[in-house]
Amino acid sequence: MSENKMDRRSFLGTSAKIGVVGVVGGSLLASCGKKEPKIVPLRQPGEYYVPELPDKAIDGKELKVGVIGCGGRGSGAVMNLLTAADGITVTALGDTFIDRLVSLKDKLKEKDQIVADDHCFIGFDAYKKVIDSGVDMVIVATPPVFRPTHFQYATEKGVHSFLEKPIAVDAKGYRLIMATAKQAEAKGLSVVCGTQRHHQRPYVEAFKKIQEGMIGEITGGNVYWNQGMLWYRERQKGWSDMEWMIRDWVNWKWLSGDHIVEQHVHNIDVFNWMNGYKRPVKATAFGSRQRRVTGDQYDFFSVDFEYENGVHLHSMCRQINGCSNNVSEEVRGTKGYWKSADEAIYDLNGNVIWKFDWDASKAEFSQDDPYVLEHVDWVNHIRKGTAHIEAGECGMSSLCGVMGREAAYTGQTIEWDAISAAELDYLPEKLEIGPMDMTKYTVQKPGSEE
Repeated sequence: MSENKMDRRSFLGTSAKIGVVGVVGGSLLASCGKKEPKIVPLRQPGEYYVPELPDKAIDGKELKVGVIGCGGRGSGAVMNLLTAADGITVTALGDTFIDRLVSLKDKLKEKDQIVADDHCFIGFDAYKKVIDSGVDMVIVATPPVFRPTHFQYATEKGVHSFLEKPIAVDAKGYRLIMATAKQAEAKGLSVVCGTQRHHQRPYVEAFKKIQEGMIGEITGGNVYWNQGMLWYRERQKGWSDMEWMIRDWVNWKWLSGDHIVEQHVHNIDVFNWMNGYKRPVKATAFGSRQRRVTGDQYDFFSVDFEYENGVHLHSMCRQINGCSNNVSEEVRGTKGYWKSADEAIYDLNGNVIWKFDWDASKAEFSQDDPYVLEHVDWVNHIRKGTAHIEAGECGMSSLCGVMGREAAYTGQTIEWDAISAAELDYLPEKLEIGPMDMTKYTVQKPGSEE
């Protein structure tokens, strides 16, 4: 096994390297006698959601939680939940493989969370047994291809869901997510997704400033997730095709959606969030496989997303060692631009007109980990009895990743209406540990040889 040192947490520090200067008033930057441009909000307060982000969730009803997918992200998410709120008991675990379940079960013992053996479930149907065991809430952290089905079942049973991103890897999964999100809302459920930037204080404050009109009308943006090679699992003796692929899931497009969907969805979602979740009209892209060791995915993608009114987003992601790295977002407007890496907003002349104030934030809050704060928000909505659904937004951004991926795979410009209605379905008809038709899992080649 080879693992890249940059994991899902470590990149958060890349957006907090600049010193604190606080909010810079526009009047300090304007020349003497120059009239400042009028700020017109993109949307009025109340037309967009801004989470309350206290250090810890409110006290209230004791809640039972189950975990579906006991690997690294499932383990991390449940530990984040236990930090975020008191009165939470882990009562059920489910995974495809016993070793991963046992590993999480042992970790939970160290937190005085004892899960009974008869509430530990193994196999492709473990998700149903976890949800049917009497839990109030469930963490869904299986490989992404399974998440729409698991979310659907949890919603049918009236269980609140935390869905790790992405939540769809194909068009069929997207449509199931969107339909289930409406059902969850009708039932008054709380559904939070793992697009944790929505609960990261500098991002939330920047979002508010952009909606208030500080950068004017949005005209475009650039989003990046360029890093070294991600982890992989070499096939071990005795592993069937299915077992190897699931254990190595992050390298197989049917399981992960490829890294433009599995990982880069974060950055695409940030632009969509700032832009009011307007759908891209079409996407043109290219990508390639150069150095990947296992699986059938690409190593890089470059996508031009075209939105309404001629707004373009350039999306770039890469997982190759020895190249320049960048995990950040930029959003441009008629009056200025925001750079997540600087946690700052600039006017069109490059002058800082706003910057996140870490001193003020730390004076008010002690918890600034977005992986914890997303669970604070989740529990607060559950205990307050207020429906809150993030699945529709995350589903839309997940399909954007699928749209860019298919544009690169085929070499064709892909339109939103076409991809959202496509028959694209990555889930195998038969789910069981055993042999697979591996001829179906090949690296895509765009265009033709003519």
